[in-house]
Amino acid sequence: MEQEVKVTIHGAESAGKAEEAQKQANIPEQLKDAGVIVSEALSCFRESDSYGWMLESTEKTRQYIKNNPARSMLVSLGAGLLFGLFITKRR
Repeated sequence: MEQEVKVTIHGAESAGKAEEAQKQANIPEQLKDAGVIVSEALSCFRESDSYGWMLESTEKTRQYIKNNPARSMLVSLGAGLLFGLFITKRR
């Protein structure tokens, strides 16, 4: 359901300002084009070998966490602690 809306600019003293305003009015069209580009990139990624490798790695990680919940929790806690120490600026 697309609807085209005309924009009238009052007081535009030069054609450059009116042209710039028209470009800004076309932002939804630019977003639509960007969405198409992202969609094409995602479909290409899904067809690649990397996507299959990523799904396998995700499943292995889930199985490891299910089999070792305490160890997984301690590793994530330690990683979060180290990350927090690196982020904070204490002098």
